[in-house]
Amino acid sequence: KSCFLLNWDLHMTMRGQVLVFVSVLSLSSVFGQVSYSIPEEMPKGSLVGNMAKDFGLDLKRLKSGKARIFTRDSGEYIELNNDRGVLLIRDRIDREALCGQTTPCALHFQIILENPMEFYSVTIEITDVNDNPPSFEKNDVRFKISESAVSGAKFILDRAVDPDVGSNGLQTYKLEPQDNFIVRLHDQADGIKNVEMVLEKPLDREKNEHLRLVLTAVDGGEPQMTGTMQILITVLDVNDNAPVFTQPVYKASVRENAPVGTAVLTVTATDADQGSNGRITYSISSFSDHARSLFEVNNESGEIRLKGNVDYEKARTFQINVRASDDGGLVDSCKVMIDVIDMNDNKPDIHIMSKSNVISEDAKPGTVVTMINIEDLDSSANGNVQCSINNNVPFVLESTTNDFYSLMTDSGLDRELASEYNITVTCSDEGVPSLSSSVTLTLQISDVNDNPPVFERSSYEAYIVENNTPGLSIFTVRARDADWNQNARVSYILEDSSVNGVPVSSYVSVSADSGVIHAVRSFDYEQIKDFQFHVKAQDGGSPPLSSNVTVKILIQDQNDNPPQVLYPVQSGGSVVAEMVPRSADVGYLVTKVVAVDVDSGQNAWLSYKLQKATDRALFEVGLQNGEIRTIRQVTDKDAVKQRLTVIVEDNGQPSRSATVIVNVAVADSFPEVLSEFTDFPHDKEYNDNLTFYLVLALAVVSFLFITCLVVIISVKIYRWRQSRILYHSNLPVIPYYPPRYSDTLGTGTLQHVYNYEVCRTTDSRKSDCKFGRAGSENVLIMDPSSTGTMQRIQNEKKILFTEEVRSACRFLQTNQVNIFSKCPVFQFLYFKIIFQNNICASLLCFGPDFSHRDTQSSVYYFFSDLVLFTLCS
Repeated sequence: KSCFLLNWDLHMTMRGQVLVFVSVLSLSSVFGQVSYSIPEEMPKGSLVGNMAKDFGLDLKRLKSGKARIFTRDSGEYIELNNDRGVLLIRDRIDREALCGQTTPCALHFQIILENPMEFYSVTIEITDVNDNPPSFEKNDVRFKISESAVSGAKFILDRAVDPDVGSNGLQTYKLEPQDNFIVRLHDQADGIKNVEMVLEKPLDREKNEHLRLVLTAVDGGEPQMTGTMQILITVLDVNDNAPVFTQPVYKASVRENAPVGTAVLTVTATDADQGSNGRITYSISSFSDHARSLFEVNNESGEIRLKGNVDYEKARTFQINVRASDDGGLVDSCKVMIDVIDMNDNKPDIHIMSKSNVISEDAKPGTVVTMINIEDLDSSANGNVQCSINNNVPFVLESTTNDFYSLMTDSGLDRELASEYNITVTCSDEGVPSLSSSVTLTLQISDVNDNPPVFERSSYEAYIVENNTPGLSIFTVRARDADWNQNARVSYILEDSSVNGVPVSSYVSVSADSGVIHAVRSFDYEQIKDFQFHVKAQDGGSPPLSSNVTVKILIQDQNDNPPQVLYPVQSGGSVVAEMVPRSADVGYLVTKVVAVDVDSGQNAWLSYKLQKATDRALFEVGLQNGEIRTIRQVTDKDAVKQRLTVIVEDNGQPSRSATVIVNVAVADSFPEVLSEFTDFPHDKEYNDNLTFYLVLALAVVSFLFITCLVVIISVKIYRWRQSRILYHSNLPVIPYYPPRYSDTLGTGTLQHVYNYEVCRTTDSRKSDCKFGRAGSENVLIMDPSSTGTMQRIQNEKKILFTEEVRSACRFLQTNQVNIFSKCPVFQFLYFKIIFQNNICASLLCFGPDFSHRDTQSSVYYFFSDLVLFTLCS
């Protein structure tokens, strides 16, 4: 061994450096091929080649791409140094163990890089070194040769085996001593040389019965190496016929994986001799190492059988030399060629070269996910492999080169539809029956913020009872985001807006995390009945996505306001009496109590009840309409002065109420009424004032004409302005509203503004009263200050009474009393009857319209206007 190492060092010194052949073939932007040539038996760590330089790769690219070697069977011999970009010997390479007699002997592997994925093919040819001497299968061989053997007789010797190839392989043989025999190589048609021992001088058994020869096999390496085998010859007596095979070469075939004991073929030889010299024995003279354990021959019949399992992928052909020997020592040999028939016994082998476990859902079509290497050890159609993936996945499997596939995206991905894909790669060969194998790849889809939050409803509507506690939770809005993790984290934001000029944030607030809407203030249904705003849902993505929803809040009413009586108007210091003639029949309409409740719904449903009355058997009050009517015939015994107390209640829980006192005069004439109501201090004051103003007006009219004229003109201007206001607003009356109440939408049971059309005839039973024609729905906001309220109420009472009467008078003047227009006395009496002896009402109605006046009556109208102004203004 030391001699071999010395010779090896000398050999390396003579050869100088290792000869490396490099060839780079550019296949595409990401593929390349390079070839190196190195001798076997190089020590560990020896340089094979500068891969980075040969492929033109930067060392940084090798590190960032995590360069590595992908190989199925040669990774143990070669390693990649990423720091230097070179290929090094990892383990000792024995060409004979790796390739046997196959030439050239090469290692094939790929260099894989990631981000982006690339791979390069590397081929390393292993050149032979003369590290194996020739060797014989047997240390000695025995021959029995008849002494009658003639010169030129040939004896086939076992060949030596040298695992080296080329010039390092077996070159020649030497036979010593050469007294009787010489060695000769005989070339066959297939290129194999048979070793023959040729008899040159006849044998003489009497001189030398046993001969010992040494056969030396010499290779052509530097230095040469040899192997020896002893030849022991026993000289026999005459046997002049050798066995002869029927054919020099036999050919047979056997299916791989055939069972042990299968007969392959039978060789046959004949011998013309008789007896023991003609009895033939068969044996295998030589065969390769991988065939030694697979075949055996029957020494008597020459039948060759299997004694092991044949694998086509390991060896496709076998060559066996069969020897036929007779008892006289004569032999013949033949060659047996056995072909192995391939069977489809290997499934395609799938190997994942590189893969990504996670891919973003916004990855573009054509993005490579996984690279796969396929190998089938079978041949022909049995080794042709086609691969496919399962349907209904947005991926496609494409073949880049032979046995290499790339799995890439075929269309856009959507994590919200599928967050994970299980991709099954199935590879099948074309054998019969076909064999297949599969592997399942799990691929996670990472999220991208591509979905805005979506509210559960297109709009929301919620209710809250007025007079609520600030901070009360009203309800919750919810939005869902189809994205994941931070991209699906929803925050709720109140959009800036205003309600009646006030920021909506002063009404409600929204919890950013839960979407709960809270009331910031206490709501008053009478001030605001509903409002709406917008809530924005925004996710936590970058950039964030959002959506809006409209929220409407409806304020529900509480019974927090009592009814307010509009008519009759209550005055603390005056008495207004409704007149009922004594001729009034059952059901006579005395008056109507008009009340409103600024609440809504059942809280504003009003009912009228007679609480107290001077004579409860004479009057009744309509429960729903508040009409006061007689329930029996009025008689002379009934008191003139009747006092009714009416209570107005709403339908709330608990209910609220208001009371009104109605004075009724049962009389046929105005003086009777005055005399009956003298008990009231205000009536006496009223009559005194009336007398005073009449005397004063008559006394000073002639002396203060100019002054009175100015007063009259001022009064007319005032009336004209009031009438113009009413005409512009289409209202015949000015309604009364209780202070501190307003209605924004007019949702109560009664409108806040009413016109009353009163049409009366001489027969009070046919009187027709119409109520409740809405005049306006404008919002009236009352002065929150109570200063001057009572004075304003008194003025409104006078205006209401005056305009009520004047409305009826205009109708009568236009339609019924035109015949009295030239006779003021008759006209006054007519109105007095119509208004049932109500002197003030008659006088107000008697105040004629200017359209009916003529120049002849100007003095009369002057005095009448003065009196009317004094009495009833």
